[in-house]
Amino acid sequence: MELGMIGLGKMGSKMTERLLRGDHRLVVYDHSPEPVQAAAAAGAIPSDSMPDLVAKLTAPRAVWVMVPAGDLTEGVVNALADVLAPEDTVIDGGNSNYKDSMRRAAALEERGMHFVDVGTSGGVWGLTEGYSMMVGGDKDIVDRLQPIFETLAPAPDKGWGHVGPSGAGHFVKMVHNGIEYGLMQAYAEGFEILKTKDAFELDLHQIAQIWRYGSVVRSWLLDLTAAALKEDQDLSDIKGWVADSGEGRWTVAEAIDQDVPAPVLTLSLLMRFVSRQEKSYSAKLLAALRNQFGGHEVLKESAQDE
Repeated sequence: MELGMIGLGKMGSKMTERLLRGDHRLVVYDHSPEPVQAAAAAGAIPSDSMPDLVAKLTAPRAVWVMVPAGDLTEGVVNALADVLAPEDTVIDGGNSNYKDSMRRAAALEERGMHFVDVGTSGGVWGLTEGYSMMVGGDKDIVDRLQPIFETLAPAPDKGWGHVGPSGAGHFVKMVHNGIEYGLMQAYAEGFEILKTKDAFELDLHQIAQIWRYGSVVRSWLLDLTAAALKEDQDLSDIKGWVADSGEGRWTVAEAIDQDVPAPVLTLSLLMRFVSRQEKSYSAKLLAALRNQFGGHEVLKESAQDE
């Protein structure tokens, strides 16, 4: 199948590589020429502008946008709308606010175009493990794009699905990330309790390894916890400063709007705020976990001392 890809950052480049392994014809564009050149070396067709990318695709076109949510996504979608034609499709694979996705879908529909929002999870591991994708949009368009999703997913019939109309994909991904906040916080707090029991001199990496097999708390996040603890259980070179990328806040706001009690998700978000005010081992582990599963940057302790 043929696809345009705009945005070759860390995750976009990995997705491009996985698509090329699936023998798709891929036309790529990024504001930086280096990742475009790298993708071209791997078999993609390079382009030097959005109009050039569109010209190299066959109608009806599909263009996957993989840029940070917010103003950047807004700008790219608006620019694409000016160069695409009726029946073409814009796919937003970033973590946009679902309300923005609903608005963009309506705006494109007025111009005879389609919009598909794909909540994408998998981070830097997606290239080898596959991406979990929550897809929103018109069913007929999603069906037409199915070969793309089957290639990116862990398996053709696993890890992805059409969850509802435009906006539903990013809504489901938003709640997914809210749950992720709670799970990570639970692991971080539990391991801090273990660490502070000095009398037992516990090996936290060993405990994580034990729990990975057979226990009811085993998970991929626990696997990543074990990896983070393997080299340095004190996480001595990681500052306990944990960012939040927006979805956690949106999930809590949605819970409030719907009168749904969500104390665990809310407190896990607030604990990230706490991490920016004082040293905390659990916050260090949260930062390490984000680095493990998503390649997110961690701040080093040395930066705090400067």
